[in-house]
Amino acid sequence: MRVAALTLVLLLAGCAAGPRQVPPPMSAEPTSQGSLPAPPQVRPGPANAAERDGLPAELPATLHLVPDAQPQVEPLRQGGPNKPYEVLGERYTPEVADVAVRERGLASWYGRKFHGRRTASGEVYDMFAMSAAHKTMPIPSYARVRNPANGREVVVRVNDRGPFHAGRIIDLSYTAALKLGVLAGVAPVEVERLTHDDIRSGMWQRQGPLPMALPPGGIDPLMALAERADAAAPAPTPAAPPEAPAQPAPTAAAAGFWLQLGAFNQREGALALRQQLAQQVDWLAPLLAVFTEKQQHKLQAGPYASREQAAAAAARLREAGRLGVLVLQRTAR
Repeated sequence: MRVAALTLVLLLAGCAAGPRQVPPPMSAEPTSQGSLPAPPQVRPGPANAAERDGLPAELPATLHLVPDAQPQVEPLRQGGPNKPYEVLGERYTPEVADVAVRERGLASWYGRKFHGRRTASGEVYDMFAMSAAHKTMPIPSYARVRNPANGREVVVRVNDRGPFHAGRIIDLSYTAALKLGVLAGVAPVEVERLTHDDIRSGMWQRQGPLPMALPPGGIDPLMALAERADAAAPAPTPAAPPEAPAQPAPTAAAAGFWLQLGAFNQREGALALRQQLAQQVDWLAPLLAVFTEKQQHKLQAGPYASREQAAAAAARLREAGRLGVLVLQRTAR
């Protein structure tokens, strides 16, 4: 799913009970003539099934509760992962200053194939942490990543290089991709690097769509990339998805037990998730409602007459891959 740009990991042979030895990463150091040395050898695809990337044999049950990366001002590395490098015939020049970066493009994720190996920064990659790889952001950096399809946002720590595929702008850890809802494959995202001023002032805690103007001609590059990705995929069998039932915004929920499916700072995010669930989980569609409470827009399903009924519905959703479903009780006002 990705190529490690600045890392060449050699697994040293040893006895089965001994620890895995991981040498320090290789960085692209300029020679005395100013040219770059030959980069680590990369392969376009796995040679066998054991080398394919993907999920581990076992997944922790509470990944949806992993907190976002906590931004802090860290010195930018001098040299090492922030030096110019070349991969697959393309030369990249990372930023070396604390600059703002805002992009729209495609996100992918990487998992078990790189889990436990060195990243470009020299740190060990943990697919269950909130981290990411970027081709040119200074290392280390913190970035907000937003999925416009459902309004979800996460904050990740950028400590690696990649992805080296056309149109892709960020490679997420498994947990970051899970929380964003982009595990199915590449997906359009919005990325914003958090500058040191953003972190010092607390401005990084702002949430919502990135204020990005359209380029000349009015073509949204995010939508163009999404359309290009859809065009490259096999055409699905045409089907008319059920429309979510029209519903006014309720001001209060009825007493009973409810399933909370998401909470958003932007109402559009809750409405988008409601539409998505209504299309994918037909039995849940009539129960979906969006409530606005304490400046948050919450997507909930209910009411259920008993906690047991609500718990059974929550278990059914979790079996279908919908993590993070909470059972709440509302009393009459």
